[in-house]
Amino acid sequence: MLLSLALILLISLSLNLIFEKLKIPSLIAFMITGILLGAYVFNLIPSELIAISPDLRQIALIVILLRAGLSLDLKDLKKVGRPAILLSFLPATAEIVFIGLISPLIFDMTIIEGFMLGSIVAAVSPAVVVPRMISLIENKRGTKKQIPQMILAGSSIDDIFAIVMFTIFLQAYQTNNFSLVSLATFPLSIVISLALGLLTGWLFVKVFKKIHVRDTIKVLALFGISFLLVVIENALKNIFAVSGLLAVIAMGTSILRFNPVLSERLTGKFAKIWVGAEIMLFVLVGAAVDISVFQTVGWLPVLLIVSSLIVRMFNVFLSVARTGLNVKEKIFTCIAYTPKATVQAAIGAIPLTLGIASGNLILTISVLAIFITAPLGAIGMDGFKNKLLSLSDKESIAI
Repeated sequence: MLLSLALILLISLSLNLIFEKLKIPSLIAFMITGILLGAYVFNLIPSELIAISPDLRQIALIVILLRAGLSLDLKDLKKVGRPAILLSFLPATAEIVFIGLISPLIFDMTIIEGFMLGSIVAAVSPAVVVPRMISLIENKRGTKKQIPQMILAGSSIDDIFAIVMFTIFLQAYQTNNFSLVSLATFPLSIVISLALGLLTGWLFVKVFKKIHVRDTIKVLALFGISFLLVVIENALKNIFAVSGLLAVIAMGTSILRFNPVLSERLTGKFAKIWVGAEIMLFVLVGAAVDISVFQTVGWLPVLLIVSSLIVRMFNVFLSVARTGLNVKEKIFTCIAYTPKATVQAAIGAIPLTLGIASGNLILTISVLAIFITAPLGAIGMDGFKNKLLSLSDKESIAI
């Protein structure tokens, strides 16, 4: 185990140094490390570590969602309004439907498996988007029109929407029954999840105003509460769908609302934790990839992913139509909605783990989506942010 961890850290960090020079996102370096050390190449990651990888991926997802929540100001959401709401579901819905209908025609999978694949691939990546939007907010670029706040809010809910849809399609596959009731209760599920998170965050602030402890203890308490929210989701899944992950985001937002100073300090702590969590998340998903599948499927997955991106961008453009955004700002929003990584890494291997017939193919396409879109989105945002977004003191009217 220690040798494997040493190799994971040393190889991933070494590759990352090279990739930074090439302006390629670090997560690609980490996934390549996982592929090299995984069972399908050198087989140097022990089965004990692979066995707990789903839990480690869940923890990594919680870290990035907490960071998103702690940076998401509710006042900014009110100012953004309609575009953020449309961005939270319209692009993902269009992409899920497109992949769900097209993939069974070109691959050996059922339509339910196709929609399962669509719900995995559709989610935009908080690992790529959140840090960049936080940076834009801190540097006040695009903030008068609340562009980074809009993208941060919409993409965060986009992830939860995709995860909930994946859960619905997974249940449909396992029970051979697509539940329209589950789909109809989705809005109520969102409201209850948000209320649970907001209340939890408020209580967290109240408790730690009376109990003075180090921020490190508060971080550990937040982890404990977040894990409990996910456990509640699993406990209630057969009764009513509650999203523990959405509640985690809402909890962070509530902490920011009631204690901004504490929120800023905790954000710094979680930014440091993410450094290690990101390595383990993407190394472990890379380790699960059977690279021989790439040879059998050819270029069809690439065409599917590129086509779905075009569908997504068209719907992103529709979501921000008739707003105060100019063409450049709309193009930046489309670029920001390009990268896929975190959700694909967190749930892409679940169908394979559960023995679903096309599980290996679903994981392969999910990983390919990361390799194609994460660099595209990250390089696009970093390279064009100064050209497409104005500094707040030079901007005009708000949305």
